[in-house]
Amino acid sequence: MKKFWCFCCAVLLLATGCGKKEAADVVKDFTDQVNNSKSYVLKGTMEIYSDEDTFTYSVEANYLKDNYYKVLLVNQTNNHEQVILRNNDGVYVVTPSLNKSFKFQSEWPDNSSQSYLLKPIINDLNKDTEISMIEEDSKYVIKSKVNYPNNSDLVYQKITLDKDMNLDKIEVFNQNDAVKIKVNVNNIDLKASLSESDFKLEDYVKENNTTKKDCPEGDTTCKTEETTCDPKKEDCNNNKNTCEGSNCAKDKTTGVLEDIVYPLYIPSNTYLSGKDKVDTDSGERVILTFGGDKNFVLVEEAANPSNEFEIIPVYGDPLMLNDTVAALSENSLYWTSNNISYYLAGTDLTSDEILNIAKNMNQTTSVINTNINEK
Repeated sequence: MKKFWCFCCAVLLLATGCGKKEAADVVKDFTDQVNNSKSYVLKGTMEIYSDEDTFTYSVEANYLKDNYYKVLLVNQTNNHEQVILRNNDGVYVVTPSLNKSFKFQSEWPDNSSQSYLLKPIINDLNKDTEISMIEEDSKYVIKSKVNYPNNSDLVYQKITLDKDMNLDKIEVFNQNDAVKIKVNVNNIDLKASLSESDFKLEDYVKENNTTKKDCPEGDTTCKTEETTCDPKKEDCNNNKNTCEGSNCAKDKTTGVLEDIVYPLYIPSNTYLSGKDKVDTDSGERVILTFGGDKNFVLVEEAANPSNEFEIIPVYGDPLMLNDTVAALSENSLYWTSNNISYYLAGTDLTSDEILNIAKNMNQTTSVINTNINEK
């Protein structure tokens, strides 16, 4: 009888343990599911927390083996749209409203964590030998380290999977255990029918449709009018040409920078040492010079759409910066926010200092320290 009860207890313990998965098993199952997908489409929302501000995006991530990516990001506050694209030609960050794109010499997204792409997520899970897991609300929550080389504030993430190994949520935390990025996944199609033609840069180039009213020969009072329109939208930019005989003077639309935007954070023992405003072909440009222990320059100008699609080469990486996708190189950062284009550069600055300055821009006339006479 004693042997019988021992046998029953052993069977009961075995049966109890069979249904419980270990963290390594869950990671393997999730990894296999992702690797078996030839193409996928992930849709959801992303929230970025910066001090007391929250920036919310709608996200659609498209992937096709091998290494084709297209991420559509729309800021839900101002409807600002940007596209991160990777194909055989390179890595691009496209801003359709400006008819501009950055082209990167970059290994993105393989060189850093990305909370809305499956491959970087499984890379983080498989590289971390100290992952932990809990079961919560019939879901698996896995904690792992992250790799954000340009943002040392981000240290770990929690990845939530359902019982079918579908990604449900990703939260990225700082060293104070505060959530800085959260992605809620609404839908994933791991059998999406995508092809290389879905990852063309040309899909985001505005078509300039030009209509022209010809002047009768000899009529020096006639005016010709050219209209440039984006056929995908209703808004058009009208460029008028005033013609007198064979001479034409183009009336160009220029951008006016209504206010100078100053950083609310600058490194210690650093001060605003110079402020210059210059006129350019496209409008006004403000150059702020900072001196002291950390010398740097901040350039601001009104963001104007280009009539011709413009590609700007960058040796760096795309970077999420509050309400926009920025272009980060070793000692500089370029971004557009609230219809202002910014360029920040300084060889004395670390990546963290560059990001802190950019994240703390405010439309105010006050700065931490100044060493110039305001006019």
